[in-house]
Amino acid sequence: MEFDWTPLILTLKLASVTTFILLLIGIPLAYWLAYSKFRFKFIIEALVSMPLVLPPSVLGFYLLISFSPQNFIGKFLNKYLGLQLVFSFEGLVLASVIFSLPFMVHPIISGFNSIPKNLTEAAQTLGKSQFTILKKILIPNIKPSLLSGIVLSFAHTIGEFGVVLMIGGNISGQTRVASIAIYDEVEALNYNTANMYALILFVISFSILIIVSYFNKKQLRTF
Repeated sequence: MEFDWTPLILTLKLASVTTFILLLIGIPLAYWLAYSKFRFKFIIEALVSMPLVLPPSVLGFYLLISFSPQNFIGKFLNKYLGLQLVFSFEGLVLASVIFSLPFMVHPIISGFNSIPKNLTEAAQTLGKSQFTILKKILIPNIKPSLLSGIVLSFAHTIGEFGVVLMIGGNISGQTRVASIAIYDEVEALNYNTANMYALILFVISFSILIIVSYFNKKQLRTF
């Protein structure tokens, strides 16, 4: 039987798209959580952190129910935006973004918190806008945190199982990612094929960690 590369390609595509979206929303969200004085900010922090403690199957179940065409949200998205999130790649992306959100946001918050306040205060004294401070001062000084967030989010998305199975099902070429393929092959007692999928994911994850470790050490030497 010929080895099917589709689940691996789909997994890398899902991880790449998810990480890119998380980076776009993670930076402003982390900035707000790090510097906002909003009284009920702790509620938003709790919501962002929920995927860390919530079983993946629970999150996947509620997403499945919410985006089902029989319910209001799913019906609205399908009717007015033409989106069917259940059992689709788009649904996998949305579920992955929600499930991996803390893995992007938390490292960036830590990076923001590590920056001395006098840097931002000096910039504010010079009349710099919040956006300029974020772009010119804060982001350049949290590159290791950004890299950590990117790597953690990417690796976490690669290893997802419960959430993607609940919201995406097991549709070949559309939602059957590598983790689900491994499960299928083990159930069918095809251990050699399951081992191939698992080994490739292991090598990819290990290589990413080696590269990140190398660049972090290289950056520390420059200081």
